Amino acid sequence: MQAAMAKVTPARVAAFEILKQVGEGKGHSDELLHSARVDGLSPEDRNLTTALVMGVLRWQIALDARMRSLFQRPEQRLAEPVAIALRLGAFQLLHLERIPAHAALSESVELCRAAGEPHAAGMVNAVLRKVAAAKASSQNRNLSADSGQVAERQEPAAPLIESVASFAERLGHPRWMVERWVKEYGREAALKICAADQKEPAEGGMFSERGGDLPQMDDGSRLVAELAVAAMPRARRVWDCCAAPGGKTLILARRLDLAEIIASDVSAKRLAQMEARLQRYAYADRVRVTVADAADAKSVEGNFDLILCDVPCSGTGTLAGNPEIRHRLKVEDLARQAERQRAILKGALQRLAPGGRLVYSTCSLEPEECERVVAAIGGVRRVAVDTLLAELDEQGILLDGLEAGSMVRGGALRTLPGVHGCDGFYAVVLERE
Repeated sequence: MQAAMAKVTPARVAAFEILKQVGEGKGHSDELLHSARVDGLSPEDRNLTTALVMGVLRWQIALDARMRSLFQRPEQRLAEPVAIALRLGAFQLLHLERIPAHAALSESVELCRAAGEPHAAGMVNAVLRKVAAAKASSQNRNLSADSGQVAERQEPAAPLIESVASFAERLGHPRWMVERWVKEYGREAALKICAADQKEPAEGGMFSERGGDLPQMDDGSRLVAELAVAAMPRARRVWDCCAAPGGKTLILARRLDLAEIIASDVSAKRLAQMEARLQRYAYADRVRVTVADAADAKSVEGNFDLILCDVPCSGTGTLAGNPEIRHRLKVEDLARQAERQRAILKGALQRLAPGGRLVYSTCSLEPEECERVVAAIGGVRRVAVDTLLAELDEQGILLDGLEAGSMVRGGALRTLPGVHGCDGFYAVVLERE
C-alpha cells in the first residue's frame, strides 16, 4: 500500500483522504482543507488539493452519471475508495486543462491500489481512458477554424431541449433540490443558481467600501448585517444570537459604535474560534461573547433594541462554497431544521424590547426555513425591507447602479446565487405588534 501511495503526488493523496472523510461524515471540506495535514503541503500542492476536493464535490453527481454509462454493468455499486479515485481522475480530465491526462489517469489507478482495491485498478484505468478519449474527440470537434486552438469548456454544453432532471444532473445537483427551485423561483433562475454553484464563490460587487478593517465575508452575508444596522441605527443594546463565525457581528460592531453588543452561540467550540477572530479587530472590543441557546430566552439577561437572528439552516444558498451539502441534505431534514428555527425565533423575540426590531435570516433557498418559519410566528409585523435597502443606497454603502429592488421578494430580502452575484440569503425585519 505504501509503495503504491508513494507513486501519487501529495496533493492527490490529501484530496483522496479528505474526500473519503467527507463521504464518511467525519468532517466538512472547509475545516479539512485548513487542517494541519494540508497546511504541511507546499503552496502549489495546497492549491491543487483545494481545487480537487471542491471540484469533485461540486461535480460528483455529473461525474458519476457520465462514468456510469461507461461501465460494463451500469447498475454496479462501487466501493467508496474506487468511486473517489474515479471521480478524482474524471474531474481532472474533464475540468482541469493544465493537468496531463496521463498523470490524472495513472495516479487515480495507484490511489485505487493504495486504498486496498487492487482488483478494481483495471476497471478504473479502462473507464478513465474512455473519458479521456471522449474528451479528446470533443476537443477535436471544437478546434477553431481561425486559430487552430482548442476551445476550452468549463462545463458540459446544454442541449437545446432539456428536462429539469437533465440539467440538474448536468450541473451536479440532486434532482429533488432543483425541482423545488424551479417551482419556487422559475426555470431560468434555477439554471442560474445551479451554474453559480459550480464555480468558486464570486468576488463581491455590492458594496462601495471593501477591504481595510472590514471582515472578509460573502456579500449576501454582509448585506444581512448591513440591513440589521439600517433597521435600528441608534440601537444601544444588540444581541447577535447565533453569531459564529462572527462576520455579521463585526459589521454590527463597526457600524454601531455606541452599542453594547452581546454575541452568543450554542457551540462553545465555534464561539472560541469566533472570539479569536474578533480579537483581530480593534472596534470589536465592545463585543461580549457568551455561550447561549437562543431558543431559551433565559440564556441571556435583559432586553435588546436590535436582535440579529441568523439561524442555523440547510445552507442551500451557499453550495458554491459548501458543495457537500447537496450530497448530505435530504428533503425530510428541512422540517427538522424548521422546528429548531421556530424555537430560536420565538426565544429571541422574548428578549426584544418594546419598539425594538429583530432581523430573522438564513442562507437557505427553501421556503420551509424562511417564509414559513416567519408565517408561523404570531404577534409580529414586518418592516419594509425595500425602504431599508434604499437607505443603504442613499448612505453610499451600496455600489451605485446596484438594483437592490430585485433582491426584495414578498417584503423580505431574497438573494439568489447567479442572479444577484452572492450567496442565497433570506432576511425579514420584524417588530412586535
